[in-house]
Amino acid sequence: MHGLAEKEQTVAADPASQPARPSYRDQAPEVAARFARIYQRPVVLEVKGLDKRFESEAGPVNALQNISFRAHRRELICVIGPSGCGKSTLIRILAGLDSATGGETLLDGHPVRGPGPDRGMVFQGYTLFPWRTVLQNVMFGPEMRGLGYTTARDEAMEWVEIVGLGRFANAYPHQLSGGMKQRVAIARALANKPRILFMDEPFAALDAQTRAQMQSYLLELWKKVDITVVFVTHDLEEAVYLADRIVVLDAHPGRVREIVEVPVPRPRTREQMVSPLFVTTKQHLESLIHGVPDETAVEAASEDAAVKTPIRMTQVGDDVE
Repeated sequence: MHGLAEKEQTVAADPASQPARPSYRDQAPEVAARFARIYQRPVVLEVKGLDKRFESEAGPVNALQNISFRAHRRELICVIGPSGCGKSTLIRILAGLDSATGGETLLDGHPVRGPGPDRGMVFQGYTLFPWRTVLQNVMFGPEMRGLGYTTARDEAMEWVEIVGLGRFANAYPHQLSGGMKQRVAIARALANKPRILFMDEPFAALDAQTRAQMQSYLLELWKKVDITVVFVTHDLEEAVYLADRIVVLDAHPGRVREIVEVPVPRPRTREQMVSPLFVTTKQHLESLIHGVPDETAVEAASEDAAVKTPIRMTQVGDDVE
């Protein structure tokens, strides 16, 4: 028995005897097949060599440099990066709310020259009209498109129902919770029937439980609506949980460091957030943002150090999935 115990201790201490950690590049056949289908879909958004330069007293500052990527129909792309990498500047340019100093943005092959109803935008702040009810806020877009009152009301009510706020159609923003306000903002953006929805850290101001609920809610809504989503976030777990692909930006200037295909299968569940594949993908994103040159440098770190890496889990209420 003593010899058997010593053998078991030796095996446990031998790193070669431990199961290998998965790589973020590992894709199950169904995941690889999903990406093959995504890449066969039409390209909705194409960003080509985008630059943004600001003038300052010290001289020109390059905020964005040579940003290029594509978003396919019904794809959900997250954009992450360190503070100051220009994530919000980028999404404002893509939405037509700001202008680039170089390169171009194409939506369905047409240059983006300014705001338009073919692009929806959801900000971190709720940006609702406080004097309008939920229904009236969602009606705003259809009204601006020239629809009559009855048609605009009926279309808006459909979206209010889709986001689960039918009982609150006549409520005012100050009567709603933070998560409900963001649902109204999403419904208002979708009521214009845009080709693409841009979201700039829309859940950052919410508490952890509400944020988790909104993440799951967004995925459920995305399944039902023919919409492409570009979602800016600083939360790496949020990015892995939501995205098909993740565009990782460097800072000073902001430029694409890597575009990561998320290997976690869909449909996504909260239980996956503790799976080895989810964790190793998140750790790879951390290595990119913290300046580790490549994956081999991360793998060279000791297993003890990897185990001690803190993994912050989103708090989830019992009523979420």
